[in-house]
Amino acid sequence: MASLLSEVIAHQKIHEPRLETQEIVEPKPVSIEDIQDVRAGHKTEGMEKYAKDVPEHRCFSIIFKDQRKNLDLIASSEVDANHWVSGLGKIIAKTNSMSQRQKLQHWIHACLRKADKNKDNKMTLKELKNFLKEVNIQVDDNYARQIFEQCDTSQTDTLEDDEIEVFYKLLTERQEIGRLFSRYSDAEQVMSVDNLVRFLREEQREEDAGPEMARSLIERYEPNETIKREQAMTKDGFLMYLLSDDGNVFDKAHRQVYQDMTRPLSHYFVSSSHNTYLMEDQLTGPSSTEAYIRALTKGCRCVELDCWDGPNSEPIIYHGYTLTSKILFSDVIKAIKNYAFKTSPYPIILSLENHCSLEQQKMMAHHMQTILQDMLLVAPVDSNKSLPSPE
Repeated sequence: MASLLSEVIAHQKIHEPRLETQEIVEPKPVSIEDIQDVRAGHKTEGMEKYAKDVPEHRCFSIIFKDQRKNLDLIASSEVDANHWVSGLGKIIAKTNSMSQRQKLQHWIHACLRKADKNKDNKMTLKELKNFLKEVNIQVDDNYARQIFEQCDTSQTDTLEDDEIEVFYKLLTERQEIGRLFSRYSDAEQVMSVDNLVRFLREEQREEDAGPEMARSLIERYEPNETIKREQAMTKDGFLMYLLSDDGNVFDKAHRQVYQDMTRPLSHYFVSSSHNTYLMEDQLTGPSSTEAYIRALTKGCRCVELDCWDGPNSEPIIYHGYTLTSKILFSDVIKAIKNYAFKTSPYPIILSLENHCSLEQQKMMAHHMQTILQDMLLVAPVDSNKSLPSPE
């Protein structure tokens, strides 16, 4: 997976549109887990600016989870573009649906690949020290050597396959979890359904926990098939459960809107964004429509538009009296239209910091009405003289 995007660029005749600097960048591997979204067509600033003359059905963009720039790609044909968009989508969906154990193993091996300098799939002690730095584990050299020798059952002065995973487990063993598991397990060091129920009620404060919940957790997290059939849980399964969403202190039900949404709008805290257009600092950083897209897809319901007179009677957005770059007001409104309700059905408040002349204010109104059309609230909502509810 890690080398997939390199292969896209190298073997599928897909290329990145030229940037203003005309800089040629060597392709580097990118992990699928770093990708947030794959957008078909001209759905980024880069595509809008540099690929307008390229048929939209050949274009797609890869959006990353961090602040990394989007990767805008052009395929040699519509078929190729569709293959990559749907293929990447399926791989991302598969990655997101991995079990907790699969995620842990995948993460460990991804870090190991980075540390394996000679790419022989074997880890010397020196390479393992690089691995420890990669996973942010500080450990004494003598202790690392001691565990390394303990795990090197093949006596080859390298660790491979299962030996590497055993090394990681020994290094990251949590004694307090071991003691907790021992308290609720039997002589065979497995946790029965009844003992798991007891743990859920006494330690996790799951008052409604019962045998059915315990069995579902065993089915979901126990990696040993034999133990799973016996409806019990090993320490590995217990760890997988504790690391999962089910073991999280955060209530999963609260990932969806669960509050009463029928009260006046002023009764709620609104998730708001300040200087939404900025990607970096507020003095010299770039302004971008992508910043609005990211805010909206994170659930933001109030975005800020600092509006100033621009050339050719077109209002622009930027941080006034600074060196931040400028973007068109109309492009921002288009981005808001496309992404306003991807994450939430509730209203978007456009906070306009208006520095425009009357002429360009009329242009702002024109863009909002023609682009947003019936999405824009243009008349008061009758709600007994109070603000309307989010519903």
